[in-house]
Amino acid sequence: MSERLQTGDTAPAFTLPDADGNDVSLADHKGRKVIVYFYPAALTPGCTKQACDFTDNLELLTGAGYDVIGVSPDKPKKLAKFREKEDLKVTLVGDPSKEVLAAYGAYGEKKLYGKVVTGVIRSTIVVDEEGKVERALYNVKATGHVAKIIKDLGI
Repeated sequence: MSERLQTGDTAPAFTLPDADGNDVSLADHKGRKVIVYFYPAALTPGCTKQACDFTDNLELLTGAGYDVIGVSPDKPKKLAKFREKEDLKVTLVGDPSKEVLAAYGAYGEKKLYGKVVTGVIRSTIVVDEEGKVERALYNVKATGHVAKIIKDLGI
């Protein structure tokens, strides 16, 4: 099980392929705050709701100085299908090796329908302009989470 990040930790660097197969790095966003959210799978109901919520609020978030990156273990082809089907505007990247998910503490044991399984832990990490963890939220709910982040960040 990977260690969960804490406020003040340096956010692990990453470079992952987006829905078009282009590399996206955390370093590309230096000087801006980044909301990195981790979700189990594209094209599933909860993950769709969460991605649509981020898309619906993207203008508000970017206007407040936040970029948004969604990370799942999906391959770029599935991410592209997800983006097209749901008309998503957030940057979606794939981590099939689950190395970045683990580095962020977003992969490990969790309870699913009463059973302990190993998988993606729905998480959101807010990274500041210097690449430090501003907030680390784990086991978040797909529904209502974006509204809570906006409220918590005072946007």
